[in-house]
Amino acid sequence: MPATAQEDIAVPLGEDFADIREGIRRICADYPGSYWRGLESRGEYPTAFVRALTQAGYLGALIPEEYGGAGLPLRAGSVILEEIHAAGCNAGACHAQMYIMGTLLRHGSERQKREYLPGIARGELRLQAFAVTEPTTGTDTTKLKTRAVRDGDHYVLHGQKVWTSRALHSDLMLVLARTTPREQVAKKTQGLSVFLLDIRECRGKGLEIRPLEAMINHNTTEVFFDGARVPAQNLIGEEGRGFGYILDGMNAERILVSSEALGDGRWFTRKAVAYAGERVVFDRPIGQNQAVQFPIARAHAEIEAADLMLRKAAALFQAGLPCGEAANVAKMLAADAAWHAAEACMQCHGGFGYAREYDVERKWRETRLFQIAPVSTNLVLAYIAEHVLGMPRSY
Repeated sequence: MPATAQEDIAVPLGEDFADIREGIRRICADYPGSYWRGLESRGEYPTAFVRALTQAGYLGALIPEEYGGAGLPLRAGSVILEEIHAAGCNAGACHAQMYIMGTLLRHGSERQKREYLPGIARGELRLQAFAVTEPTTGTDTTKLKTRAVRDGDHYVLHGQKVWTSRALHSDLMLVLARTTPREQVAKKTQGLSVFLLDIRECRGKGLEIRPLEAMINHNTTEVFFDGARVPAQNLIGEEGRGFGYILDGMNAERILVSSEALGDGRWFTRKAVAYAGERVVFDRPIGQNQAVQFPIARAHAEIEAADLMLRKAAALFQAGLPCGEAANVAKMLAADAAWHAAEACMQCHGGFGYAREYDVERKWRETRLFQIAPVSTNLVLAYIAEHVLGMPRSY
């Protein structure tokens, strides 16, 4: 039975899902830093790594067994992503498939789930792209300008999206578009709808995807809709209620991405501790100096605290209880802990932190993203101030 209150929730401690953790570690051992450095230098997608995760069943972990997945809880997904990052790898190429599932699983029709989920679970289909953000609106989602107009048994899309990662390496894409003009709805959150778009059918027919070069190799893109037609049966849930569906998925996204930040933090602290013990300057290991010790020790403490909040958020989500506060707090704490660990590791390595062969600079760039995406730290603070503490809305 689902829990009815937070008091009924049990939060696991220690290395839960030990078999999953060990399985991920074995896979990641085959993809060392040299693999990721090579991909970045060529701007390539980690096809082999994603294939290995898919074949082992990890990318279908959250899909129910009746649709070909493992039917595991969100916490299992967190563990998978945490271990990928703790091993020095990066799950950015495939993590969307996990949190996008929330929108499709919770609000998609039975026909949609039976048509797409088994193929995704088997690795025959990729659902990696999530088109929400736009160049002129950013996180002010209710003002997005992409329109979807009903035309018979199709919707016709016009508009532009940005930071739509992996669109060039995905078969399917979730798209948030306005189906009722903003001035015609009572609340600004109304009139937005979610569509499951088949990239293979639409590309070149009103859909254009352009690579967007960025500081890290996340294969992100700009997406242009100019008359792309989506079957009406690919509308997720009810027309006009898409904003709520997206918010539902965002809590899962924040929990899962927090797990990646947590894994990065663990990688940085291990890397820093090892280097501080072997690097000798002035006839003593630099790790003997408190100025080196303390930032690393503080980062470890912050990681452990973030881990507990993350476990709480995942447990609340799985129980179907409100988890917005816990998910947002976990995201902020994990992002901050990872960044502090990254800074400590970079400072500990000194000039060698800039050398690509150590992988510190790559992971340092990657973990900085968590301060901005999938939600910026400032917006998390605004959420806490308004929705948790009851302070006046600031924006």
